[in-house]
Amino acid sequence: MGRLKITHSSASITPALEGTKVTVGGFVKSIRDLGGIRFFVLYDMEGELQVTASKATTRPEVFTKIGSLTPESTVVVEGRVKVAEQAPGGVEIVPERIEVLSQAVVPLPLDPSGRIKSTLETRLGARVLDLRHPVRRAIFKIRHITLDAIRKFLSSNGFLEVHTPKIVATATESGAALFPVAYFEREAFLSQSPQLYKEILTGCFQKVFEIGPIFRAEEFNTPKHLNETISVDIEAAFADYEEVMQLLEKLIAAVFQEVGERAREELKIVGVKLSTPKIAFEKLTYREALELLEKKGVKVPWGEDLPTPAEKALGEGRDFYFITQWPAEVKPFYAMPCAENPSLTETFDLMWRDLELASGGTRIHQAEMLEERLRAKGLNPESFESHLKNFRWGLVPPHAGWGLGFDRLLMVLTGEDN
Repeated sequence: MGRLKITHSSASITPALEGTKVTVGGFVKSIRDLGGIRFFVLYDMEGELQVTASKATTRPEVFTKIGSLTPESTVVVEGRVKVAEQAPGGVEIVPERIEVLSQAVVPLPLDPSGRIKSTLETRLGARVLDLRHPVRRAIFKIRHITLDAIRKFLSSNGFLEVHTPKIVATATESGAALFPVAYFEREAFLSQSPQLYKEILTGCFQKVFEIGPIFRAEEFNTPKHLNETISVDIEAAFADYEEVMQLLEKLIAAVFQEVGERAREELKIVGVKLSTPKIAFEKLTYREALELLEKKGVKVPWGEDLPTPAEKALGEGRDFYFITQWPAEVKPFYAMPCAENPSLTETFDLMWRDLELASGGTRIHQAEMLEERLRAKGLNPESFESHLKNFRWGLVPPHAGWGLGFDRLLMVLTGEDN
């Protein structure tokens, strides 16, 4: 006899299949031995299923094998469906064959059921086991649905998905936050942003997006910083920062709506009740934000980014809101100056309470202005020649875009604080 082939998932086995022979595979959640009856709960990505064996009617080798099972072992079970009101889903499997594909050791380094708490260090040291925790599995399902919702929204709005290089020759903004890599005989870095690529791609495809990894060599030890994370980036030709802000808030609302509809069970597991945010989101200029902070007793010098205490103070009583028109010294070289006040820029940050989720704005599309801004930032235009030549050739139209921190958005959706 060959290895058993899985025919059904746990969720597909219903009372309507009573008497049907099925084969299911998954992991052992728990085992009980009542002497003459042995049963265990098997789980997969779709749910749980009870397997019940009576000593009087089950083949001896199958009954013995159940008695030797250990939690989290990988098994495949062939048997017949039986209606059982007390079992998960109202059905159970009466086993005829069991294959133990991988026997878990006892004891394991942590309890994936969550009944026994583990430290973060222990969890990271046994990450595969940790990811079997119901909350962690639910988060990954929500993550999948969120990515799917983002792709559907952007595609339906005329955006083309692209993938840009992750080994780059120069920085997007500055060299301070780059991971150097050995690239044969040349200097190279891990990409901190697809910014420059997506800008010039507007001259080919007009509206592009990318969902991919970015790398930041920043020694932050906070719940909201990662050295490697996923970013959602868009860039649109013939658009300005007002238009891409509207796109961003519509995307956020669409994601909340779809996750709320498609991940009801997972949201219950993580203990979150989602409500779709109303648009348009509140907008504060940088100047208005500093004035509000000063009234709260938090002083931020003009031209500086908002420190964590200021973000916390500003986020009190607010959910989603934009901070717009940042000073040029705070934003990257490609940020378009405001026509009425060139010391400010057509830029924005999207905040959720005290958490920055996204940053974007109108970009500079004139070569001369880009070179001027590079020098003002202490950067050498010659290092950006492969980028600048496209602007000199007149191939890049006016454009705007943003980058959204996907993992931070997932924090909001799942109620996690890390």
